[in-house]
Amino acid sequence: MDNLESLARKITTVLFAQQSLASAGFIAASTLNSIVGKELSQHANWAGVPTAVYLLAGAFSAFMWGYVYDAIGRRNGLTMGLTAGVIGSSVTFYAIAIHSFAVFLGGMVLMGIANSAVQLGRFAAAEVNKPEHRGRAISNVVIGGTVGSVVGPFVAGPAGSLVGSWGIDELAGAYLIAAILFAIGAVVVFSGLRPDPREIAKQVAEKFPETLIKHKHVRPLFEIFRQPAALVALLSMVLGQMVMVLVMVITSLHMRGHDHGLSDISAVIASHTFGMFAFSIVSGRLADKWGRGVVILIGSFTLVAACIAATISPDVLPLGVALFLLGLGWNFCFVGGSTLLADQLSPAERARTQGFNDLLVGLASALGSLESGFIFASLGFNMMAYVSAAVALIPLLVVIVWMSRKSVSLEPA
Repeated sequence: MDNLESLARKITTVLFAQQSLASAGFIAASTLNSIVGKELSQHANWAGVPTAVYLLAGAFSAFMWGYVYDAIGRRNGLTMGLTAGVIGSSVTFYAIAIHSFAVFLGGMVLMGIANSAVQLGRFAAAEVNKPEHRGRAISNVVIGGTVGSVVGPFVAGPAGSLVGSWGIDELAGAYLIAAILFAIGAVVVFSGLRPDPREIAKQVAEKFPETLIKHKHVRPLFEIFRQPAALVALLSMVLGQMVMVLVMVITSLHMRGHDHGLSDISAVIASHTFGMFAFSIVSGRLADKWGRGVVILIGSFTLVAACIAATISPDVLPLGVALFLLGLGWNFCFVGGSTLLADQLSPAERARTQGFNDLLVGLASALGSLESGFIFASLGFNMMAYVSAAVALIPLLVVIVWMSRKSVSLEPA
């Protein structure tokens, strides 16, 4: 078992490194997506379309990645995904240089496909660790986004100045940096993720047979998500992601409309992404110690508070605090939900079911991103934030009901 624990630590470290590099690239680009969308399309209503395309591509490819990961392993799957990211971000860089909205959306498709592959890496960490350490294993990968939250937004400005000196629109700089970071991440995964987590997961399952979900057959997805715990996990991730995207995607454009420069916008987005990832180590350990439901409950409540706080003022400090809370609430829902879902699956059900979960998460994200532009253009930022708060109430109430029923079922007769 000592050897398995050592391999689990190594695999989790590699996954943390690739998450750090990839998230820095994705966040650098996402900081500017709504601005680029408006600039290239010449319509404010279309500001959320690039992120929506990016999320839709990620959603539909997530289910595919589940099967790919089973067929060729986690290492080869992640490498393929990061390579798609290199190509996609290069295409977006070129699109901005030639001022083509259509080509830019094509690059967003490839970047979305890459992101879905990277996000599934958190489950690879869960399956190679002991069952009682799954929460912290997922959090140790997700926390890699802290690096991205610091590096990503702040490279947008210097990178923009660099490409501006080449006679290219400064908005293209972040996408060039993203391509470089994805390329480094692909090398790290291909060289370091050995042995493949898929093989280690089988050995871990043999060591802890009493913790496995036992069935005579691999259950269909409908049967899995009919189980209350699996449904709660799904709703917490899907709706938590939608709420986060609704507010975050349009904040850059909202600030631009109040005469904030790239440095101010980057600072607020950095605050948000710091909240998304920096406290993963806390949420993961709380999920193992207090239970998955409590962590999801805290996250849902924080999302509601964040949405309301975002309406207070368009100034940098109030928005920075609100967006930080938005990221923190998302983190607790995401880590708690991911861990709860991992608990419900047998080894043969994991990659396929987790891919389907991320498909629905991506679809919800895309819907949120697309709606954000239209709600913002027609009703304003504050109304969009209130709508988001209402959506965040759904997982809050669902978790309360599930936990209360679960508590009653455990009471002695």
